[in-house]
Amino acid sequence: MRRYLVPASLIAALALSGAAMAATTTTGKITSFDMKTHQLKLDNGVVYMLPSTFKDPGLKAGEKVSVTWVMKGGQYDATTVSVAK
Repeated sequence: MRRYLVPASLIAALALSGAAMAATTTTGKITSFDMKTHQLKLDNGVVYMLPSTFKDPGLKAGEKVSVTWVMKGGQYDATTVSVAK
């Protein structure tokens, strides 16, 4: 029985860590957008950090967007930003 406990524990830990890294998508209106600091703030009050490779498609305050993000060290890291219809 013991020889099955360790592998089962490792499998469970790996499965749970993968779920924790899953991306989440949030939709909202832009309240502020700053390409110099790579920050995007939505009307939900959350500031999303944009990747350094992010290309601005002409985002502006008041525009509705969808942000796909992951939580890294207490920071919301945006992986994609797209204009929502």
